Amino acid sequence: MEPVLQFVQAYFPALVSHKYVFLFLGAAIEGFNTMILGGFLVSSKSIELLPAFLVFTVGYILNGYGWYTVGYFAGSKPIDKWGRKDPKGRKIIEKVQEYFERYSGRAIIMTKFTFSLTIATLIMAGSLKYNLKKFTLYNAIGSVGWVSVTMFTGYFFGQSYRFFFAYIKGFTYFLLFLGGAIALIFILKSLFGTAFIKSILITDKMREIGERLRMELDKFLAIDDKDKP
Repeated sequence: MEPVLQFVQAYFPALVSHKYVFLFLGAAIEGFNTMILGGFLVSSKSIELLPAFLVFTVGYILNGYGWYTVGYFAGSKPIDKWGRKDPKGRKIIEKVQEYFERYSGRAIIMTKFTFSLTIATLIMAGSLKYNLKKFTLYNAIGSVGWVSVTMFTGYFFGQSYRFFFAYIKGFTYFLLFLGGAIALIFILKSLFGTAFIKSILITDKMREIGERLRMELDKFLAIDDKDKP
């Protein structure tokens, strides 16, 4: 990885001298790829773990506040424009909204680990004027969890790169391993998002079945009471 770092030092010195500033901005604006790269850089000892973790966490928390603010002032219009374009998207958003209304804190934390639902849930929290103190707590918990996962993935692939290619100096291998880390976390996040949506739908279906059974049981007991002398 040294040739890569030397290249950056030579042609982009500002990135090195103000690296934590750029990492903070990356976490606040983009988040995903920046934190993967951060794990890579920690594995190469280019940056320190604790400062990078704190910078990423604060940046990602601010990202959450940003989307909360959008919802607070714009209401549900951004969600309607983005998520209700087709019947499937509309159904998913409606289910997430129902889930949020029942388990608001859990929804904020869980959707931090998804792609398509993170922004929608944060905007939803703002549009519903969700309690800011509670939002701060759940936003922080979700951010810490997501930063931990992404940084660990980047660190793991960085260590693998150093182990397998310790004697090979190639920028191509760096890109391959970084791309592999990004692809892996992308797949995991997509799978988690799909599983989360399915769990909501299954829970609703089970609740619907339970309510029907209860209604049928109530009817049966009512008939039985009428038959008694």
